Amino acid sequence: MKTFTKAALGAACSLVCVPVAAHANEPNGGAEQDAALADLILVTGKRRTTEMADELAPPPGIALPADTAAIAARIPGGALVGNGALSGQLSYRGLTGERVLGRINGQRFATGGPNAMDPPLHYAPSVLVDRVLVARGVAPVSQGPSLAGATDAQLVQARFAQGSSLEPQAHFAAQYRSVDDSYAVGAMLGLASGDWRLGVIGSREEGEDYDFPGGTAGGTSFERDLYGAHAGYRIGDGEVFLEYRRSETGPTGNPPFALDIVYFDTDFLQGGYTGEVVPNVTLDLRLGHVAVRHLMDNQTTRLPAAPAMMARATFADADTTTAEASLRFGSQASYLQVGGDVELVEKFVTITNPANAAFFIEAQPDLQSDRYGAFVQWRGSAGAARFELGARIDRTEQSAGIPQLGAAIPMGPRPLAAAFAAADRERRATTVDAVARFWAPMGAITPRLTLARKERVPSLLERFGWLPTEASFGLADGNIYVGNLDLEPETALMAEAGFDLAADGFSIRPTVYYRRVDNFIQGVPYDDTVGVVDSPVEMVAAMNGDPTPLRFDNTDAELIGADLDFALRPADRLEIAGTASFVRARRRDIDDDLYRIPPANLRLSAVWSEDRFSFGTELLAASGQGRVSVSNDEQPSDGYAVVGVFGRYRLGEGVMLVAGLENLFDAYYQPHLSGRSRVGASDVPVTERLPGPGRDAWVRMSARF
Repeated sequence: MKTFTKAALGAACSLVCVPVAAHANEPNGGAEQDAALADLILVTGKRRTTEMADELAPPPGIALPADTAAIAARIPGGALVGNGALSGQLSYRGLTGERVLGRINGQRFATGGPNAMDPPLHYAPSVLVDRVLVARGVAPVSQGPSLAGATDAQLVQARFAQGSSLEPQAHFAAQYRSVDDSYAVGAMLGLASGDWRLGVIGSREEGEDYDFPGGTAGGTSFERDLYGAHAGYRIGDGEVFLEYRRSETGPTGNPPFALDIVYFDTDFLQGGYTGEVVPNVTLDLRLGHVAVRHLMDNQTTRLPAAPAMMARATFADADTTTAEASLRFGSQASYLQVGGDVELVEKFVTITNPANAAFFIEAQPDLQSDRYGAFVQWRGSAGAARFELGARIDRTEQSAGIPQLGAAIPMGPRPLAAAFAAADRERRATTVDAVARFWAPMGAITPRLTLARKERVPSLLERFGWLPTEASFGLADGNIYVGNLDLEPETALMAEAGFDLAADGFSIRPTVYYRRVDNFIQGVPYDDTVGVVDSPVEMVAAMNGDPTPLRFDNTDAELIGADLDFALRPADRLEIAGTASFVRARRRDIDDDLYRIPPANLRLSAVWSEDRFSFGTELLAASGQGRVSVSNDEQPSDGYAVVGVFGRYRLGEGVMLVAGLENLFDAYYQPHLSGRSRVGASDVPVTERLPGPGRDAWVRMSARF
């Protein structure tokens, strides 16, 4: 049986998926969530002493992935879309890409890569991640527009001290993995009192091509640096905060794509205020800007390098300016919240040939998307039942400039550019979201019910991608796509029900859900004469090796699924825990399945814990996926299972040493959502799904004071 470990590349010394809230005294305020509404993955070297974390058993020890998306993918309903060591995406209950909101320290932003080489969690090195918050099922309207769930990776920060005296703080994590000869080092140094806090962070990660049973996956090396500073100052019952980070991704392979990362140089700036301005009135203000500068090519790391005629270097910029404000009247348990937010995005993508200065083409010229939103959210109770009701409205205005082409560009793209320049390149849309969530704590059991209507405006790429290219926001399937000016917003009606049961020595949280999506955006054949090159778009696509291009278009879809997590303590020192997920997704407009849907999967672990030492094992398995999209020429995949073992030893207060073996039996497996290799100098044949890593010995040390 073929096997799997990549989605198991989970967390650091303490990692578990539990229903738990962020805390009001966390840096930047921490979005407050009821235990029935949010998943929290802790990634720390020291177990928390909060009421929620005290109820947790020691979690499995797992090699820390460079890609934080692999951590988020451990939640019930989660799966990893593997597009490279630093470019993975979270698939949540069958939806992925821009349908899943991703944030870092509560800040939302547009990615820079047209093929999502830098999805949001790219900017959260796992050695610096403190926790990952995931809204369960449906994100509340206060977090902004989001068709599926929402994630928020919180990086380690200095915290306010308990007293008035200065308190030094430190976090450190370092890891080595044999499968790709990689290392990762991250640290935070802070100084805090009861009134102010100041910290600096930094990390360095580097790895070579990874090994799998049968060879080496060429073009999978990576490197990334991050550094920054943050500060906070208490004003009454609130805090003024400011943070800056610089993320520098160096030459990094992306074998599912035609080009590899040369660099991502990205600056994050965010500041604001959160806290009570008068009793029972909380103000939350936040301003931010993210600037992404990106270069990708097929020369720097790609082997063999493309010949001069086919050499490509693509430059991409993305700038996002955000402003958010809200007032909450009442307590954490019962309140009315009103607020608004603004998100201004500018993007520009230019394709060049580094061997020919006259060869350039503006594939995404002066793209802009301005969104203005407002929301109201009410949380309260009616007898034993609790509820959260919310509604938001957003106005989005999108536009594109006129593409410029160099003198060396052949005739093929020129009529396409002219037609795009002559078209109406401005679009406006008003979207409305509504969410109703109900839960009723009844001692050991808490029933849950969610009903929602969510909308998503087409992305700038889906709407304004006038040039047929492989840019698809990370689908990494080798197909050529072209945009569609006439796309309508997606509209999803959602219902989910489940319960949380927590008894002595046992807990379980099952959920069933249904999502009906009108105007679901997916690649469809460009015209009715598939394979017949009878249009300018097909001619250009055929010149680039694909005579059957796909066009982003509105379809109809539905997704039905179930997932759960559980924990069992059959003995004082033994815990058995796991997650299971299943989703069935199909198109409603034609008889076909949706594209790139994860197969049913299971994670199961057993941990024996002593006072200072623990050891355990983890099994991860997935069934074969035979329900694939025929219209997208998707290929089925085989099932797999993989086993890992680990041990942990507490060296002292806050200091932990962890080591283990992943893929213990060195099994060969190809996760269904892995991209297909485009690298010639690799032991993975071109167009084959990337296999998971082989046997991996790893060791990690972490400390937190």
